[in-house]
Amino acid sequence: QAQLVESGGGLVQAGGSLRLSCAASGSIFSSNVLAWYRQPPGKQRELVASITTGGTTTYADPVKGRFTISRDNAKNTVYLQMNSLKPEDTAVYYCYAHQFRYWGQGTQVTVSS
Repeated sequence: QAQLVESGGGLVQAGGSLRLSCAASGSIFSSNVLAWYRQPPGKQRELVASITTGGTTTYADPVKGRFTISRDNAKNTVYLQMNSLKPEDTAVYYCYAHQFRYWGQGTQVTVSS
């Protein structure tokens, strides 16, 4: 059964850090691109960062220099390290496998000012 399971969300003060994890089943993890999206309250879902099977990464402008996406092929897991968090980073964060158009269930990140 295909699965993407996010974890690591929570409540953090502005300036703090969190690391999100996305554990994927084997077939899903083989997706050509794995990505993190987020959906702030009352807004549309937006791309945060992506990583290819070859390790090429891309970032949305608002998170460049603060967030880092990585993957551990041995653990079938994608990570999102989030530093210098801001209140505007508050959102539900989702893991997405582009090739299979498959979403995880999401994890809430709340940044207090």
